[in-house]
Amino acid sequence: MLHHYTLERLLEIVGGRRELVGAYEGVIQGIASLEDACAGDLSFLGNPKYRTKVRDSQASVLLVPEDFDETPSNGQLFIKLENPSYSLALICRDIEASLFPCPAAGIHPSALIEAGAEVSPEASIGAFCHIGAGAKVGAAVLESHVSIGRSATVGDESHLSPHVWVGDYCQIGRRNRLLAGCVIGSDGYGYEFFENAHQRVPQVGNVVTEDDVDIGANTTIDRARFGSTRIGAGTKIDNQVQIAHNVRVGRHCLIVAQVGISGSTELGDGVVVGGQAGIAGHLKVGSGAMVAGGTAVVSDIDPGSKVRGYPAMPMMLFNRMAVLQRKLPDLFKRFDQLEKTMKSPADKSDPPKQ
Repeated sequence: MLHHYTLERLLEIVGGRRELVGAYEGVIQGIASLEDACAGDLSFLGNPKYRTKVRDSQASVLLVPEDFDETPSNGQLFIKLENPSYSLALICRDIEASLFPCPAAGIHPSALIEAGAEVSPEASIGAFCHIGAGAKVGAAVLESHVSIGRSATVGDESHLSPHVWVGDYCQIGRRNRLLAGCVIGSDGYGYEFFENAHQRVPQVGNVVTEDDVDIGANTTIDRARFGSTRIGAGTKIDNQVQIAHNVRVGRHCLIVAQVGISGSTELGDGVVVGGQAGIAGHLKVGSGAMVAGGTAVVSDIDPGSKVRGYPAMPMMLFNRMAVLQRKLPDLFKRFDQLEKTMKSPADKSDPPKQ
C-alpha cells in the first residue's frame, strides 16, 4: 500500500536537522522492520535494544539516532535524526493521507439532520448519520452511522469513525479522533439502595473532551451525575477503556487498553495508566504518575510516583518483593533442613526425675 518515495521527498517530509551517511540512488517501495526489510525498503531504529540488528538489515534507507556511529553497507543510506520514530510517523502520516483521503464536504442523502441542528458547510456527514435537534457540528468528518445527541457539539477537524455515539449535551473538542464504536455520554452507573431495592440515580451532567483527544474503539465514557466528566487536551485513550461518571482526566495523559477508572477520580496532567489497570473511585492520581499494567489503585497516588501491583505499591518495592518471592521455595527448603538438624532444649537433656 506504500507509494514510491524518492529520497528528496522523504527528506522533505522529515524536515529539521539531519545527517546523511552512505548513499542510495533508488526509490523507496516499502516500510519494514529491521529484520524483515529487503532492498528498496525503509526501516528505522527507534529502540536501542535493536541496535545490533541494524548491521544485518537489508533495508536500503534507515532512520537512525544522531549518535548512531556504525557505517552503512554498500548501497545503503543512514539518515541520522533526533527522533527516528517520530520521523517515521511523519512519513506514515503522508501515506495515510493518500490511502485514506478526507471525504469531501457534504451531507449524504440518507443522513437525518433534526430541526434546529447546525452543520458546517465544510463538514462531511456520512451515510445513515443522525444529528439531534440543537446539535452543532463544525468542519468535522462523521463517517457512516454516527449519532450525535440533542444539543451536543463536535469541534472543527474532529473525525468520528463509524458507529460512534455522542450523547445529548456532550461536547467534543477540536481535532478529536473517535474510533469505531466508542460511546461518549452513556448513562453513569449510579444507584441508591432504598426500600429494599437499587434505585437509579439520574445522571444529568455531560462529557466534555478538550482539543486533540483520541478515544479508541469501543471505549465508553459516562456522563456525569451532575457537572461534567472531562477529558483534558492532548489525552490519548486506547480501545475498550471504561471511564465512569464525574472522572476528570488531565492534559496529555495516556490510558492504555482495558483500563477501568471509577467515578469521581481525578488524574493529573501527564499520567500514564498501563493496560488492564483499575483505579477505584474518589481518588487522586498526581500529575506525572505512572501506573503499571494490571495494577489495582485503591488509594491516592502522589505526583511523579511509579506504582505497580495488587494493591498498588511503589515500583521498586514491588520489584524487590517479586525477586524475593522467587526465592521462597528455596528458602523454605533450607529452613526445613535447618529445623531438622536443630534440637529443641528438651531434646538435649533428660527431663528431671520426680
